[in-house]
Order: sequence, then structure tokens, then C-alpha cells
Amino acid sequence: MPSNLVFHSYLPKNASTSKSQKAADKGLLLHSTTHRSLDYTAREEEETRDSKPLLSHYIGIYDAKSGKLQVVEAKKMVVRGVVRSKQVPTSAALQEEKKSMLDQRTDLGQTFGTKKAKKAIQDKVLNAIAPQRKPGEDSSPVKLDDASKAILNSIGEVTSTMASREELQAVIDEAKPVPKANIDADEIYDVYRPEELIGTDILNLVPIREWQEKAKHGESIQFRSRYVVSRVQAIASNESAEMRLRVLRYLSIVLLFYLYSKPGRQKGTRQVPPREKLRELLAPAPEAVIENIRRKFSDAGQLRKFHIDLLIAHCCALACIVDNFEVDTQNLRDDLRIDQKMMNQYFHEIGARVKPVKDKTEDRILHVAKLMLPLDFPKQRQIRARR
Repeated sequence: MPSNLVFHSYLPKNASTSKSQKAADKGLLLHSTTHRSLDYTAREEEETRDSKPLLSHYIGIYDAKSGKLQVVEAKKMVVRGVVRSKQVPTSAALQEEKKSMLDQRTDLGQTFGTKKAKKAIQDKVLNAIAPQRKPGEDSSPVKLDDASKAILNSIGEVTSTMASREELQAVIDEAKPVPKANIDADEIYDVYRPEELIGTDILNLVPIREWQEKAKHGESIQFRSRYVVSRVQAIASNESAEMRLRVLRYLSIVLLFYLYSKPGRQKGTRQVPPREKLRELLAPAPEAVIENIRRKFSDAGQLRKFHIDLLIAHCCALACIVDNFEVDTQNLRDDLRIDQKMMNQYFHEIGARVKPVKDKTEDRILHVAKLMLPLDFPKQRQIRARR
């Protein structure tokens, strides 16, 4: 025990009101906090019941002024040292006391909350920056503190590089498996031009002479597609509709390409027949046209969901050109073997509107897709903020 310790004496509360002789019999306690890391406490050694000390110690206190000597019993003390616990700084303690219930709940959430709860608390704190007013000056101009300014500056730097809603919508539209539309077109026939949708070179290679000859001589044109069979006779016999006939012929090859593919090993995929077999199935289509379709709508002999969506969306756009931008969707839906809801969605993806129309002659409901300006594309879904 260090020799330079300074002890302070303590007596029970009722010791000061007692007589001096009785006070000496009360339990004396000495305490020292002068050590840097230990607290020392000295207490009188406890005696067993009905026992008296065999040896007592006394000290003499000499008063030089009065010349008197006072003899006082020296009590036997037991000293114990304990490590001092770290004390919280007073300023921090006061700050903790001033915390409101909301602050305490926030601290608990940051400490024990889930990732979602912590993010919600952080967003709430960032959005709760309020200018601080001077006491009693409610109408005076307010100023943000340095911390608030720093947070607002950092938010401004981050949001300055963020894409706008229009830019995000453009990126989403660019990534969609749909034919590229000319959204700046003033006329509806300029939205999806066959030369851009198919390509001028490929379009000129599409064979239409056979269909024209059969239509001219009144011969029946047989084909696997209901959509094609229901339209080819009228279009092939119209000499002014050569471009529409070429588009219909190209669409018929695309439909056969899809119909001759088989479900693949992976769910949602389709397998394209080998090249030689595909050339045989799509004859008399030129090889350049077949390769153009195979490269555009498949990859490594496989149609994945992206390719299937792209193919069906192209079929919808081509059908709009063939039918002068107003399509009865039933035959095309039957050829592609999809339900009406999905068929409507594909037409919506290319900017068309689908409405049910009652056919009075046959007493049934037709679903007619109409492509007109302004185009009606699906909008980016807006998620409502939670309160």
C-alpha cells in the first residue's frame, strides 16, 4: 500500500449527536481515492462476541499552544483496495439524461433493430433536419448548423448524378425485348417501318411471287398459321399491297420458326431444329432470310424467355402493319398458343391499345389491338412510400 495515501474519516450519522465517549465506540470508516486506479477502504477489525482485545494501542496528541497531551486509543483497522470503476463523464451523463423518449427508441432501434428498421431510422433522421431557431425569436431568420449543412451538401452531390424518371424510363424501354419504335413519328406508319423492323435487303429477298400467282388464278393458299390463311388471299390479290404482302410472308416464316421449335431442357426455353432441318422446314424461304430470323430470335440454337418475348413482340408489330394498325388478336393468339391476357400485354408493350369489341354478326367478343398516336406504353411502376 502506498505510503502517501490520504484517508478521510467517516462516522455513522447519529455519531455526531452522541456524546464523545460513545462516539469512540461507533464504527469508524476511512476512505481514500488519491490513488490513480484503486480505492482504499479501512474498517475496524470485527471482534468476536464476548471477547476483549488482549492488546490495545494508544497515541498521544500534544497541543503546543496549551501544553496539554491527549491520549487517544488507536483503533485496529483492516484496509482493502478495489479497482475503481470508470466513471461516465459528467457532460455525457447529463446529455443522456436530456435525451427524449424518441431518441432512446432510435438508439434501441439502431442497436438491436433489423437492417430494414435501421434503414428506416436512418432515412427518418436524414429527413428530419430542421433549422434551429434562437429561443424567443420564432419569426427571426433561421440558420442550419454545420452538421446539417454537411448532410445536405452530401445529399445534393449524390442526387445531382441521379437519373431522372424520364431517363430511367428510357433505360428500361431500351432493355425490353421489343422492336424499337420511332416515338418521334408524326404518322402512325412511321412508328414501325418494315425497312427498319426487318431490313431492306431481307425484305426484298422474301418470296411473294408464288402467293401472288395463286391468288391471281383463284387457287387456295394453304398454310399452318390461322392468322396467315385468313389474310393472305385478300392481300395477295391486291396489287397495291405488295409491301404488306412481303411483311405477311416474313411474319409467316417467323411463326413457322417458332412453331417448329420444341420445348428445351430448361424450363421456359425452346430448342431450334438443326440448320439443315430448319432450312427444309422453312422452304422455300431463302437461306439469308432464315439466318436473319435465327440470329435475331435465338442464341446457340435456343430460344430463351428474352428471345420468345422479342419474337412475339415483333409478330405483334408486323401484324399491325399487315392489318393497317387495327388487329383482331384471336388468330395470332391461337397461333402463338398464349392466353388473351398475355396477348394484350405484348401489344401494350409495342404501344398499342387493346379493347374488347362485340361482334354482332357472330355474337361474340373480339379483342382488337389498335396502334395509334400517341403510343400507349406501359409506365414504370411507382412504389408508394410507406408511412
